[in-house]
Amino acid sequence: MDVYQIFITHNRPWTAREMLCVALLLAAALFAAGYLFRHQKIKPSQALAGISLLLFLSVVFGSTVFTRMPSKRQFELQPFWSWREVIVNHNRELLKENLLNCILLVPMGILLPILLHRKVTWRQGLLWGLLVSAVIETCQLVFCRGLFEWDDMIHNALGCMAGCWLTNTVVRR
Repeated sequence: MDVYQIFITHNRPWTAREMLCVALLLAAALFAAGYLFRHQKIKPSQALAGISLLLFLSVVFGSTVFTRMPSKRQFELQPFWSWREVIVNHNRELLKENLLNCILLVPMGILLPILLHRKVTWRQGLLWGLLVSAVIETCQLVFCRGLFEWDDMIHNALGCMAGCWLTNTVVRR
């Protein structure tokens, strides 16, 4: 199954209520960014990064939690179980899923140093990625919208860390 098929199989279209919630969050963020910019508390790049991060996380939470079809509560508590499956059973689909989970939060990692207008250490990037991923995984467990697993949190955190490293390398301050 390719990525598009996985996406449309597990995700329903957004409801009007969900779109309204995102629109209200976006409006509040735009207002806050405009206020902070007018009072010279942030730079335009920070405002743009903040709005971009909010939109990105809305799509991430929408596709990983809120638009998924409800099922039963599922969890896998053994760390690195997916890599054992990949290595021992040569599971290429799980390898693809692991790699996609690694790149899921790379955009967040790219935006964090711009938003904060400073370098973000690899530890901070890892921690931010772990925090956001833990919220996603916990929501999936509580709302029965996917498999709660440590592997996803590790992969997402590594992706966020890589994104921070990339921005820190490209943007010299």
